[in-house]
Amino acid sequence: MSQPHNDKTAHAQATLSLPEFVTLMALLTSLVALSIDTMLPALSMIGDDLNSPSMQHTHMIITLFFFGMAFGQLVFGPICDSFGRRFGVYLGSLIFCLGTLICMAATTMEVMLLGRLIQAFGVSGPRIATMAMIRDIYVGDRMARVMSFIMVVFIMVPMMAPIIGQAILRYFTWHYIFAFFFVMVILSVLWLVLRQPETLAKADRRKFTWSEFFIASRFILTHREVWPYMLGIGLVFGGFLGYLGATQTIFVGFYDVGDWFAYIFAALAFSIGCASLVNAHLVERLGMVRLCQLALRGHLLLSVMFVIAQILYQGLAPLVVTIGLLFVNFFFVGILFGNINSLAMEPLGEVAGLGAALLGAVSSVVAVLIALVVDAFLVDTLIPIGIGFVSCCILTMTLFKYARN
Repeated sequence: MSQPHNDKTAHAQATLSLPEFVTLMALLTSLVALSIDTMLPALSMIGDDLNSPSMQHTHMIITLFFFGMAFGQLVFGPICDSFGRRFGVYLGSLIFCLGTLICMAATTMEVMLLGRLIQAFGVSGPRIATMAMIRDIYVGDRMARVMSFIMVVFIMVPMMAPIIGQAILRYFTWHYIFAFFFVMVILSVLWLVLRQPETLAKADRRKFTWSEFFIASRFILTHREVWPYMLGIGLVFGGFLGYLGATQTIFVGFYDVGDWFAYIFAALAFSIGCASLVNAHLVERLGMVRLCQLALRGHLLLSVMFVIAQILYQGLAPLVVTIGLLFVNFFFVGILFGNINSLAMEPLGEVAGLGAALLGAVSSVVAVLIALVVDAFLVDTLIPIGIGFVSCCILTMTLFKYARN
C-alpha cells in the first residue's frame, strides 16, 4: 500500500492501509456535512415543535452552525499543534456530543440554537485534526492522491445526507437525527482509538503563542493578495448559505415537493461535485485565476437570469426553471469555492496553519451575516435569494480585480 516519502516533511508513518486510512479520515471530516445536510428535511418540524417565532429563526439552525465553526477553527488549530491530532479529535468530539445531547433535549428554539453552536464548535476539532493528520503522513503527489479520494466523500455526503434525514423522519421523530450524529461520532472516535496512532511526535509539537497569532492576523489583514480573497470566500459562501439555510422552506414550503426534497437537494449538490471534478482537470491547464474569472462571470450571468425569472413569474418561477438555473449556477459556485480559497492561502507561507484558521473563521462570519440578511427578506418569493447571489458576486468580482492589480 501507499506509504509517504521518507523526508523531513513526512515524519509520521502510516500504519493503516491506504483504503482504511482514507475511509477513516473521510468519515471524520464528513461529520460537518452530516451535521448540516441531514438536518434539512427536519427544519420545519423542529420549528413547529419548538414554537419558532418565524421561519427565519428556524433557518438559524443551519446558518449559526457555521458561526460556531468559525470560532472552533481558531481554537482547535493551536490545540492540535500543541497537544496532538488525536487529542483534538477527542476534545472536539466530546464537545460535539455535549451539543448533540442539548439539541436532543431542547424544548425551545433558543436551547436548540445553543446546542447547535456547541456542536459546531466541537466538530471543528475532528475537521482540523484530520486535515493535519493527512499532512503529517502524506506529502506531494501522494497527499494530493489521498485528498482526491476524500473529495469523493465530500461529493457524496451532501447528496446522501438529506435522504438519510428523510428516512429517519419516516419512522422516528427529529430527535433521532441527533441520535444518529451521536452514534456516528462514537463509532468514528472508537475506530481512531483502536487503529490510528498519533501522527504528531511530541518533539514536533509547538506551543501556541499570541505573538504568532498576531503576526498571522496582521499579515492576512494587510496583505493585498490575501484579505480580498478572504472576503471573497465569505461573500460567495454567504450567497450560497442564504440558499442552504432556506432550502427546505424553498422546496417544501414554497414548491410543496414533499419527499422529493431530498432528491432535488442531492441533484443540486451533485452540480457542485461535478464542478470539483472538472476543476481538478482544468486547473493546471487554465490556472486558478483564469478559472475564477470565468466562474465569476458565469455565476453573475446565471444569478441575473435567476432574478429575472423570479420577477417574470411574480416571485416564484416554475420548479423546473428554478432547479435548472440553480444547477448551472452552483456549478460555477463549485469552481469558485476551492480556487479562491487556494489563492488566499498561496502567500501565507510560514503562517499557513494559523492563517488557514483565520481565513476560515473570518470568511465564515462574513457568510453567516450575509445569509441572515438574505433570509430576513425571504417571505414568499425567491427574489431575495437571487439578489443575494448578484450582490455577492459583484462585490467578489470587485475584490478579485483589486487583488490582481
